[in-house]
Amino acid sequence: MDYSARINSYIKQGVSVEGALAAIAAVDGVGYVDLNYPEHFADGLDVVSEALKQHGLKLNSIAVRFRSRFRAGEFTGPLAEIADDAYALVGTGVDVARFLGSDLVTLWLGYDGYDYAFQKDFVSATDRLVDVYRRLADEHPDMRFSIEYKPYEERVHTMIPSSGFVLYLLERIERPNVGATLDFCHMIMARDYPAHAAALLLAAGRLYGIHLNDGYGGSDDGMIVGSVHLWETLELLYWLRRGGYQAPIYFDTFPVREDAAGELSANVAATNRLLKLLESRDGEHIQEVIESQDALLGAALRLELLGGGRQ
Repeated sequence: MDYSARINSYIKQGVSVEGALAAIAAVDGVGYVDLNYPEHFADGLDVVSEALKQHGLKLNSIAVRFRSRFRAGEFTGPLAEIADDAYALVGTGVDVARFLGSDLVTLWLGYDGYDYAFQKDFVSATDRLVDVYRRLADEHPDMRFSIEYKPYEERVHTMIPSSGFVLYLLERIERPNVGATLDFCHMIMARDYPAHAAALLLAAGRLYGIHLNDGYGGSDDGMIVGSVHLWETLELLYWLRRGGYQAPIYFDTFPVREDAAGELSANVAATNRLLKLLESRDGEHIQEVIESQDALLGAALRLELLGGGRQ
């Protein structure tokens, strides 16, 4: 599989955007980056474009970032002019993605939510979200728009809190170029099961992106791949392979005390190792175990995957 990197891992350690792209290109196995609009383009679109070309990197997706001006809600807040500004910001992000050779725009609406009882009209707010995605899809048929959900943070409750709600939205939106991005930590926070969510979205042809990381579930920890939920990560990768997932895997991890390049390399190594482990095993046998629904056969399979041999 192809891998994409998070440049904020470097920027937060004092490296420029151009320096981050150069450092990422030096990590073996990483050929893509995801960029935030507008924050990563302070020096201009041409500067970023040239740096991508210079270092042989491709753009996976533009993630439109809504900062404090939108804290009452990007599209479902009380002020119509704020929603209009949010829509215009997405439109400019679309132009940036298209210019840089990507057809994917990822939208995480962290401020569209509520904190208290009696603070949201859930029906009308959901209708507004459906309308926004329909308009974007219709106005930009050459682009794909990916819904990234998170159950909380920046709000106590978000309007798009789970994979089930994403599937509901996709049914409501009814556009072929609107899909979903699954973030591993966000799924754990929501008590979603990662492989389950991915399998259903793959079956529907709507899984546009995977953000791989790990965490304990209370917050968006952004830890190294497989460091906490090893089996859940392995099963997610199994279903990605089985479902024919072709897009890059984006390592959305947050090194704070760790060296950014070393942490990115650790993510690559962990994911490669897990994929090789799956490739070395009989896929039909794994499927037989799944179909048996036998917990003891599942336990034996896990021991086998650890190198214990088939029981």
